[in-house]
Amino acid sequence: MVDHAVSENVTTGHRLGGSLKLVDAIAQSVGVIGPVFSIAFLVPLLVGLNASGSGAGAAAPLSVVIAAVGVLGLGWIVSEYTKRIHSAGSLYDYVTDGLGKRIGAAAGFLYYAGILALGAGILVMIGGTIHDTLQAEFGVTPLPEAGWDLLLLLGLAVVLYLGVALSTRAQLVLALVSFAVVLAFFVVVIVKAGAADDVGKAFTPASSPQGFGGVLFGVLYGVLLFTGFETAANLGEETAHPKRDIPRAVLISVLTVAVFYVIGSYSQVAGYHFDLDALGKNAGAPLFGLAGPVSDGGFGSVAVRRLLELVVVLDMLAVLIGCAVSASRGMFALARDRRLPAALGKVSGRGTPLAAAAVVVAFHAVVIVLTATWTGLLAQPEMPHYVAMFSWGSTFGGFSLAVIYLLMSAGALRGLRDHRRRWAVYLAGTVGIVVTGAAIFGAVYKVSAPIIYAPYAAVVVFALGLVLAFRHAARA
Repeated sequence: MVDHAVSENVTTGHRLGGSLKLVDAIAQSVGVIGPVFSIAFLVPLLVGLNASGSGAGAAAPLSVVIAAVGVLGLGWIVSEYTKRIHSAGSLYDYVTDGLGKRIGAAAGFLYYAGILALGAGILVMIGGTIHDTLQAEFGVTPLPEAGWDLLLLLGLAVVLYLGVALSTRAQLVLALVSFAVVLAFFVVVIVKAGAADDVGKAFTPASSPQGFGGVLFGVLYGVLLFTGFETAANLGEETAHPKRDIPRAVLISVLTVAVFYVIGSYSQVAGYHFDLDALGKNAGAPLFGLAGPVSDGGFGSVAVRRLLELVVVLDMLAVLIGCAVSASRGMFALARDRRLPAALGKVSGRGTPLAAAAVVVAFHAVVIVLTATWTGLLAQPEMPHYVAMFSWGSTFGGFSLAVIYLLMSAGALRGLRDHRRRWAVYLAGTVGIVVTGAAIFGAVYKVSAPIIYAPYAAVVVFALGLVLAFRHAARA
């Protein structure tokens, strides 16, 4: 077994500093997954309230379980690679190891472009959500949407400058608080639902209007719930014991979030008494419908709903920080490997990728300006512009990451062929190819404009990355 401590060209540039621990790596992965934010808004996609009209219905928890098994296959591949390669740009190094430098370089462009777009989309989503929630709940507007966006951007810039330890600890606090509060509420819903509870109904294909085929459609969207699980690997170079802690962080993150998603999806379908029409009336955010007063059919009160709105925002902040950390490390690694301008490989005195972090902040600033001033850009009917921008950015990011997962899974069949358990490589690689291929299909099937432009744009970015990679090889 060959142990690549860092990517091939690390010795020609700078290295990042840090002595992160297991908990930091877990915080990074869970932070980017954003389990609370995802379970609050994406359950309707699982049940079938999506562009295709197909889904798992009341069997949504079964789709989550199947998706989790598939993602564990991907997680196993990542964990095995982290024992060999632990650098700031780990995921594209994994693709390089299996499919070659050119495909790996193009994968790096697409992966970090996706993370960057996802982060910028979540920033304007947070700012707009804070603005609209304060206006709706309390009748106050202390700042315009762009004002909240800029305040968030300033905070993000400070966190990135002060170092990754602060970034991961901030994610940990935000994620833990939101995770604990929402999980407690899910338990309350399950208990209060009483006679409506039917565990068997939630885990049988017969509960889907389309049977097992509907459950599989739910899996397409279920895989996307776990997007970002691998981002702990981007901290391999800054972790004290990467061979031990990064694999554990990836697998612990997937398992923990999987349990949370199963409980969360079950509590929502049970909370609406397995009535898809009732859930559909709250399709924008079923969680908040359940958190409302009993008089409105909920299980909480106005105060409980407001508390959950707050913790969802906290989880979104964790996603924002995690995406920014990953994107800055990725651009730094690409620059160090001479795939991007060398200036982006500059390291600050604190051991952080200073120039790359500045580019991340600048890109977010551009998206803020576009969201505030170009309201027709990627606009969707009856949807605030910040939601439309987030929807497009998250689709671009989710599709991009799914493509990279697919390439990594296919490449692992070659890159990990010397593994002592070759059968496990073939099994995990096959499972990874199947589930990521399904997720890619789900991201484009019957999707209309302007959202469908996001996968098209991702294909263009990957093609551009290939062109640049071939030009780089010709000059070398």
